[in-house]
Amino acid sequence: MTSPFHDRVNLADGRLGTSVVAANDEFFGEKDRLIDIRAPIWIEDRYTDRGKWMDGWETRRRRTPGHDWCVLRLGAAGLIHGVDVETTHFKGNFPESCAVDVCDDVGRTSDWDGAAWIEALPRQILTGDAHNLFAVPTQHRASHVRLRIFPDGGVARLRLLGDVTPDWARLRMRGEVDLAALQHGGFVVVCSDMFFGHRQHLIMPGDARTMGEGWETRRRRGDGHDWTIVRLGHAGRVQRVEIDTRHFKGNAPGACSLEATTDAPGDPQDPHVQWYSLMGRTPLQPDGIHIFDALNAIDAVTHVRLNIFPDGGVARLRLFGVPV
Repeated sequence: MTSPFHDRVNLADGRLGTSVVAANDEFFGEKDRLIDIRAPIWIEDRYTDRGKWMDGWETRRRRTPGHDWCVLRLGAAGLIHGVDVETTHFKGNFPESCAVDVCDDVGRTSDWDGAAWIEALPRQILTGDAHNLFAVPTQHRASHVRLRIFPDGGVARLRLLGDVTPDWARLRMRGEVDLAALQHGGFVVVCSDMFFGHRQHLIMPGDARTMGEGWETRRRRGDGHDWTIVRLGHAGRVQRVEIDTRHFKGNAPGACSLEATTDAPGDPQDPHVQWYSLMGRTPLQPDGIHIFDALNAIDAVTHVRLNIFPDGGVARLRLFGVPV
């Protein structure tokens, strides 16, 4: 689905460490399904001892006043710009409306009624069997999110589209840190091609489990090479690079190089941006982890461009360094 927020990070992604920690009811469908990264599915003849199996969070029919709710603890705190309340396959059992609240209380693990909730998205009417995409009018840093549904029903998936806002005062205490990591505010701004695998996969936490969880370009039939540009979560000196080609066995790049800029460009493709060599062209092996620490010293790097020759797939890119 293309949306005005398609380039925002999904803060409700379990791969970032997000979890659904509480719900007042999950009689028909478990709350954890809300953050499944896979598209919801329909299985015609699947029933449980409680009724029709649905791929989402679904509460029982409410017979008393009030509404249902669930709470997410974000793996990476951030600012939410858009919300997608997806009701795919929920046609006669979706909520009439919903609202979204946020709070910034990283240490909170219970007593959700006592949290300092701020209403980020006022009550909105929902459509069944659809993506319900809403812009959040004002942004407040969120460590937890509460979805309220009125009065009851089922939601297939919840996407919280925004920006990670890491605590760099705390991260600096670690010394060397992955400056490009998505959970540290890194973002893959642009790439030459991502036919088979999304560019944002490069900086996701954890290891890729398959080729589909990496960045992969189509087969190049002309001159040139493929590339991607990463905006670091914090300016710094990159001291060590890890390039992971695991799972890419017959389609890994033959070589790569790295360039860096300190210009903090609004558009990193601006021809006036000065790029410096961080690492010259270096061979890569299929299905392996490559660690490079013989890098050119460049202070206050804001963006890094990974060039791959001529094309292919990379599972993960880690740019370890010291923030400045």
